[in-house]
Formats: sequence, C-alpha cells, structure tokens
Amino acid sequence: MFSALANAFKIPDLKKRLIITLGLITVYRIGCFVPTPGIDGAALAEFFTRIAKTQGGALFGIINMFSGGAMERLTIFALGIMPYISSSIILQLLTAVIPALEKIAKEGKAGHEKINQYTRYGTVVLALVQSFFIALWLENPARFEGLRIVMSPGWGFRILTVLTLTTGTIFIMWLGEQIQERGIGNGISLVITAGIISRIPAALHQLFVLISPFAAARRQIQPFTLLIMAVLLVGVVFAVIMITQGQRKIPVQYARRVVGRKIYGGQSTYIPLKVDTSGVIAIIFAQSIILFPATLASFIPNPGFQRLAQGLIRGHALYTVVYALLIIFFCYFYTAIVFNPLDLSENMKKYGGFIPGIRPGTSTAEFLDFVMTRITLAGAMFIAVIAILPDFIMAWLKVPYLVASFFGGTGILITVGVMLDTVKQIESHLLMHHYEGFLTAGKIKGRR
Repeated sequence: MFSALANAFKIPDLKKRLIITLGLITVYRIGCFVPTPGIDGAALAEFFTRIAKTQGGALFGIINMFSGGAMERLTIFALGIMPYISSSIILQLLTAVIPALEKIAKEGKAGHEKINQYTRYGTVVLALVQSFFIALWLENPARFEGLRIVMSPGWGFRILTVLTLTTGTIFIMWLGEQIQERGIGNGISLVITAGIISRIPAALHQLFVLISPFAAARRQIQPFTLLIMAVLLVGVVFAVIMITQGQRKIPVQYARRVVGRKIYGGQSTYIPLKVDTSGVIAIIFAQSIILFPATLASFIPNPGFQRLAQGLIRGHALYTVVYALLIIFFCYFYTAIVFNPLDLSENMKKYGGFIPGIRPGTSTAEFLDFVMTRITLAGAMFIAVIAILPDFIMAWLKVPYLVASFFGGTGILITVGVMLDTVKQIESHLLMHHYEGFLTAGKIKGRR
C-alpha cells in the first residue's frame, strides 16, 4: 500500500487526482467547523452533553459519527451525507419493488444517471424535512430547563437553518461527485471515512488519559490491557479485510457457437458471489430500527415507552440479541433485493453459459440461491459480531465507547472497505501507466 502511494505521486495524472481528492476533503473538514447562524455554542455543547446521557443519545452519536462531529457543533454540515445515504437506500429498495424504476435502472448509463438524479431530488427533500425538525427541536429543548440554544427563535431562524443545513448537505454531495469524477476513489465513501477518521485524535486523547503514563495513581488502563487492545485491533482489521474480500467463485462455461467462419464462446469464467453483500447497510438499518423506540421514549414521557426503552439501550442483553438478529435479517433482506438469481440464470442461458453439472434455467437459479443463502449466513453472523464487539470491549476493558468503537461497528467496516477500494483504484492507475510505459518505451523495428 505504501509503495503504491509513493509511486502514485510520480505519475502526473494520478498525482493531480490525489491532490484534488485531498483538497476537496480538506474543504469538507473546514466546513465541519463553520457554525450555523443564530446558535449559542456554549448552550449547544451543554445540551449535547446532557442528551448523550439519555436513551436518545445513541442515535445522535451515529449521526454525529457520519457527519464527522459536525452535528454536535451544529455547523453548516451538521446533517452530513446521511440524507444522501438514506435517499440512495430508499431508491434502491423502490427499484426492486416498482417495475417502472426497475426498467429505468436497466437502461444502462442513461438509466443510471436518471436514478442518480432521482436520488439527488430525494436528498434535497429529506434534508429540508430533517433540517426543519432540527430547527424546531433546538428552539424547544423542553426536557432540559435553563438552556437557551437559539438566540432569536421564530420563523426567521427556522428558514435560515433549513436553507443553511440543506445547502450544506447539497454541497457535500457535490464534493463527493467531484471526487468521483476528478479525484480518486468513491467520493461519498471518502467523505464519510474522513469524518470517521477525524474522531481518532479525540479517541487517542481519551486513551492517553486512561493510561496516564506519567501519573500511576490516575491510571485506569494497565499496559497489558493496552497490549491486548492493540492485538485485538490488528485481528479485527485482518478479519474485516478477509470477509470484505471473501468470494465464492461459481465456475461458468460458455458453449462454442459457429457464426459464419468465426467461432464464438468456448471460454471459462466464474461468477464471484460476495460473502458480505450488504456491507454496512444492514448495520445502518438495524441501528435505525432498534434506536427508534429509545429515541421516541426520550421525547414522550410514557411509562410503556420508558420500560421498552430501558430494555433496548446499549449494555442490556435484550439490546444485544435483538440488534444481532436485526443485522442478520437485514443482511438477507438486502441480499435478496440486489441479487436476483433468476435474472442471472436467464442472462447466462441467453449467451450460452452454464454451470458445469447444473442444467440451465430454473435449476441454475435454484443452485445460485442455495449457495448465496449459505454464504450470506456466514457474512451476516460476522457482521453481527463486528457490530456488537464495541459493546463487549467497552464492558470488558472498561474503556469509553469512543475508544471501543474503533474495534468494530460501522466505522471500521466503512474505513477498511473504503481504504481497500481506494488502494485498488490507485493500483489500477499504476498498472495502466505501466502498460503505457511498455507501449511508448521504444519503437518496434520491422522489415523494410
């Protein structure tokens, strides 16, 4: 990886792409510190300190992670890229349900661009709705007496907040698209990863305070515990890489066809079925579902909701079991949406392809569904373990959740996946330049 990065700066075109990517990410990080007008920063900090101790604090912790800490400071990028992610997931689900959208998605590049345009429209709508309710919520923090977050409440503040936060989300979406077109890597994913990585200094500071190398009396973590954490971190990253890259290769043989004087087909290839098809989407779905009752109970003082919320907060056995089961369910749910074995078998049959030992058509679709069902179980169980691992780390090693979150959960899955994808794209550019070097190294001498 380091040699690829070092060689990347020796190629002018790739160097330009890397500089553009780093520059746009820097612009994003600067925007995460530009405050929204009309907010009292000290009162806002106190508000989030108090809400972090309630049941609804976990949900705001997730939003804050995806926004790179902009949510707790309520900057112009407070919504982050979450409206775009939500819109993308909604469009993906609707494409599998609505035939008209499915037809558009199959139109190639033009259909893909149209779906992207619908996703942008959905992002704007979601950002408008979310920012409006955030403005109302900040004006009336009724549960915490004595706090005045908004200096001049009213429709002026609401309209200004809606315009500011919505524009910030659209600007982040534009930054991601510019990285995708002019830079290197997946733009939206890199923006999310930059926000997650920005939490590392705060986590290291907390860890340093817990270790207290110069004050043994205040030490809360022993050196041996720190060694266990380091080994565990390396093991988790290694396991995530293995599962993320894991594939089941289904061999496919294409029959020979004679068209005129030419022979087509006859080659062998394979279908790569990923062990982890859903990635972090299953965790995002599961977190949204399991945190909804707790978040609702924090705003509605109903005894029934309060009892439900007490059982579904982090650290309880019910929370862990329900969370793991939801992740496994959504792994299968999302895989069933994006992977259609019947369409795949029909396309193979159309072009003369078949799996050795399996009859084309329905038998091939059943075989692919059989294989995908079983490898998805392994991927879903691994994702569930990774998702609940920070809770066990926090309880076992007695460390804050900010530190424990780097040993599993959504953050490490996104970071490892995006880094692997970015390095692969850099290597592909290097390989392409290598071939160009062979072609332009010298002229081939021929006969006169």
